Amino acid sequence: MDRFQTDRRRLLAGGAAGALASFLPASLLHAQPNEGKTLTIVLPSNPITMDPINQLNHDAMVLGQTVFENLVEYDVDGVLKPQLAKALPTISADKKTYVFELRDDVTFQNGKKMTAEDVKYSFDYLLDPENKAARRSLFTRIAKVTALAPDKVQFELSEPYGPWLYFLTKYMGIFPAGSRKEHGDDYFKSRPAGVGTGFGIFEEWKPNDYISFKKNPNYWRKGLPHWDRLVVKMIQEDATRVAYLLTGQVDIISAPPPREFSKLKDMPGVTGASRPTLGGALLMFTNNLKPPLDDVNFRKAISAALDRKVIGDKVYYGLLDPTSVPAPPRGWWYNAEADKELGYNLDRAKEFLAKSKYPNGAEVDLSIQAEPYLLDTKDAAIFVQSQLAKIGIKVNLKVYEFSVLIQQIARGEHQMALQVFMSPGEASYIVQVTLTPGQVLSKSTGYDNPELTGLLAAAFAETEQAKLKEIYGKIQSIVARDAPIGVLGYVHASNLWRDRVKDFKVNQGLTMYVGETKV
Repeated sequence: MDRFQTDRRRLLAGGAAGALASFLPASLLHAQPNEGKTLTIVLPSNPITMDPINQLNHDAMVLGQTVFENLVEYDVDGVLKPQLAKALPTISADKKTYVFELRDDVTFQNGKKMTAEDVKYSFDYLLDPENKAARRSLFTRIAKVTALAPDKVQFELSEPYGPWLYFLTKYMGIFPAGSRKEHGDDYFKSRPAGVGTGFGIFEEWKPNDYISFKKNPNYWRKGLPHWDRLVVKMIQEDATRVAYLLTGQVDIISAPPPREFSKLKDMPGVTGASRPTLGGALLMFTNNLKPPLDDVNFRKAISAALDRKVIGDKVYYGLLDPTSVPAPPRGWWYNAEADKELGYNLDRAKEFLAKSKYPNGAEVDLSIQAEPYLLDTKDAAIFVQSQLAKIGIKVNLKVYEFSVLIQQIARGEHQMALQVFMSPGEASYIVQVTLTPGQVLSKSTGYDNPELTGLLAAAFAETEQAKLKEIYGKIQSIVARDAPIGVLGYVHASNLWRDRVKDFKVNQGLTMYVGETKV
């Protein structure tokens, strides 16, 4: 806590110029601008792995998706497009069989041509329980993968499950047949050179400092990337990231501090932009199995005590769209009535608390992340602490590194945890992963409701948006009734970059995509 409080006081002491002056590392005082065709970007968190089947946040995905690609991808506008496939798949009438035709001009970075056997091998490896892939639970409805021809692969599902296509874009990658046995899993985790088809070839990982990639000269998208080398630095402190950008030591930074964003993007030599995401939510993981969060009225009291509009407007300066349900207000599946049920109303918060097992209030731990990820959750946590104090709930803030916190949440060891949670922007993802059993974050809430699970199954089999909106509306009504998870809002992605950087766009799904960026 000491470092957090110190950092916050220093940041709040002044604007961008003041923060820069107080945080500028001595090594940068006489720094020279970055030169040549090296693109340098900065992320706030240290990645745990580059293995595409085990990645846990979107900062790590920036790295993994430099090396690995998949059958389909999201573009920067959130539109699903073919990547290693020639086109989106043909789907059978019963929605259980998907057939992809593959591009015939793709080679792995080791020079081997990519074929349907590689695709089958990659998915068979992911689906084998012995390999304990973190994202396996999202794909277990894939019953069989068949290489129909060198350039054609078929997926058979055990039941209709439309979302799996969208999840491919984030949680899976294609690697060469036999490569896992040849190299071992640690190779994919920390030095995956030659085993992907992406635009960057892994070069070096210097822990707590940077990861570098060199240009893939045989990349199938001819002419890309435009740089010769990509350096991804990891810098947790807001002001230090900004200092590196303003002194020209780096080209692009993610997660700029919201309170200074509007000033910084207009500074000489700097450009910035932001855009709302449909899948980036500020979530409060409430462990329904641990007192006092085992009481529905206590959880609803917490929800009603939080003024999300103030958090969006005053804490995050417009970079958060407030909502209390797992759906963005800009999304087609948003249920405004359900949102209203859980929304801010201090009188109702007191009434809920009075009806709970803890009418006189209680004490609860709120775990937060030390380093910013899209937004700095420490800022919201302080506001949550003050808001809940108004109804007699004492909040103890506990700060952890991302790698520690995410494991605590996944194992259900927390009481409450506040974190930005990125999803592919697909309507079912957050609900499925956090509120149904057998998923990677099921223990983050401990919630298990057959009615909600049944509605999700109905959604997986439906393709008409009007009918899907009705189903997701019912799901949000259940969430409003049971309050199994706290939702504070949906975040905007934002970046700052030097003027010399060209063709960079803020990505709706990723923190950054730099395959087409020029420097």
